[in-house]
Amino acid sequence: MNLTGTIGRPAPHGPEQSTHMNEHFRGGRRLIDAAEPRPAPNRNREMELLPEAMARSQLSERLREAESQRRAHQLALSIRMERRSRRLHRRAERASHRARRALARALM
Repeated sequence: MNLTGTIGRPAPHGPEQSTHMNEHFRGGRRLIDAAEPRPAPNRNREMELLPEAMARSQLSERLREAESQRRAHQLALSIRMERRSRRLHRRAERASHRARRALARALM
């Protein structure tokens, strides 16, 4: 018996199939046949991109926190300005009232 191959890897029987029969070309580029197995995703690349993903999530979290602090600051500022406005309004009304009394006394 004259068979090629080894015990662990016997030679295939039947007509030999060339790989170029499964390839399709369009415009000089090879199109992958649907029957060919797709390569597994590159886990090393995903592992390399993990720190970038974490940095992106931390950045978005920091942006949300900064926006929240900015809103809180704007709210505190508007409350302060409203108090000051009321205080100045009362002060102007008291001055107006004093001026009216002084005018009324002068006319008497």
